Amino acid sequence: MGVPILPTISTSFIVISAVLVAIGWGLIYKRKIEAHKKVMFAAGIAALIFFIIYASRTIFIGNTSFGGPEELKGYYTFFLVFHIILATVGAVFGLVSIITGLKTKLTIHRRIGPITSIIWFFVAITGVAVYLLLYVIYEGGQTTSLIKAILGF
Repeated sequence: MGVPILPTISTSFIVISAVLVAIGWGLIYKRKIEAHKKVMFAAGIAALIFFIIYASRTIFIGNTSFGGPEELKGYYTFFLVFHIILATVGAVFGLVSIITGLKTKLTIHRRIGPITSIIWFFVAITGVAVYLLLYVIYEGGQTTSLIKAILGF
């Protein structure tokens, strides 16, 4: 069957954002502040593109259920919930980090920036793992759109 294109593209944007965050870390370590700002902003844009694709797909096409063995479904669900919580916390921290960086509130930015980056690395890793479990290692289960699930059509 092959992997579906939208989840592949959206997962790629999370990986791109994590790579850009790593590059941004290197830049700030070398005191290249302007380059750091640009790269970290680009990382935020890549994460936003992921979110737009993911949210659009969830609303209009749907979420894909786990299609792997039934005995792994509980583990997968626990892992997925962990990833979602981590991604939500990471997104909030990311917004605060970007805003405090742009407004040069550097005391806060320096305190939460590294924490945000570490959270985001875990978001990217767990996001790729979810993608692999849903579309590569096992064939995805049923996909139902949010609109269809709520409105029944």
